[in-house]
Amino acid sequence: MTETLTGGCLCGAVRYSYRGEVGAAGYCHCADCRRVSGSAFGVSVRVAAAGFSVDKGMPKSFVKAGDSGRPVARFFCGDCGSPLYTLPPLHPDVVFIKAGSLDDPGVVKPNRQAWMRSRVDWAEIDPAITSYETNRV
Repeated sequence: MTETLTGGCLCGAVRYSYRGEVGAAGYCHCADCRRVSGSAFGVSVRVAAAGFSVDKGMPKSFVKAGDSGRPVARFFCGDCGSPLYTLPPLHPDVVFIKAGSLDDPGVVKPNRQAWMRSRVDWAEIDPAITSYETNRV
């Protein structure tokens, strides 16, 4: 089923869109995804590069060898720092969109986890901890 996805950064300087089949989504527990997300893991959805376009702004990129030893190009907003998408150089036909950058992250249905050996113990949220519907500040 063809879908249209839109998203962008926190400040609005970069916007992107995708039209096509939405692929698998998953959690990545590698150290790089933790650092890039600023959290316990990263969540990305796989899409075809042919249907992906940056419609506004020019994201910055950073290339680093991942835990696999292969280079990974990560794209983010140069103004607010929001992570947007990742391009794996060995698969130029694929884009991994960062789920948190989507306008409707509800379309993402993760069905896998990777780099479990790097998973931190607190990656799973205990449903018994105190929870709030909104911030109580």
